[in-house]
Amino acid sequence: MQAQRIRPPAALAQAIFKLTDWLVHPIRRIIPGFAGYDWATLLAAILVALVAAGFIVWMISPVFLIEQVFIIAGITLAQWVIYEIMALLLLEVLFSWVNPSAPFAPFVRALNEPFLKPVRKLIPAIGGLDFSPMIILILLQVLINSIG
Repeated sequence: MQAQRIRPPAALAQAIFKLTDWLVHPIRRIIPGFAGYDWATLLAAILVALVAAGFIVWMISPVFLIEQVFIIAGITLAQWVIYEIMALLLLEVLFSWVNPSAPFAPFVRALNEPFLKPVRKLIPAIGGLDFSPMIILILLQVLINSIG
């Protein structure tokens, strides 16, 4: 959202704030925003991925190696980002079928535009059908299978 300079709807912004403020707020005291980005939120996501990876390594391996934790945390964070993009694409497709003028639809459309625009240049809509979300979903599925 910050990279695209997109403001979320008020209800969504409040929900995100309430869910994440317990972790982001203390980090924000130490690491302020810089260049228009909220680096505390990114660090919080990395910390959550490290904790999840540490738990996975602890459950699987009798030997706790910090290198494994960092590798698994990187893979986990990448998978979370890819799954988020996939969910946003599916939401956009759903909105286009059910209610294109839904209040949340322009927000989702704006978030997906950087991914859809290059594919739409290569493959325009055929007969009024936009295949770009499907192509991106297939590419993301290939990517998630290759890193996981």
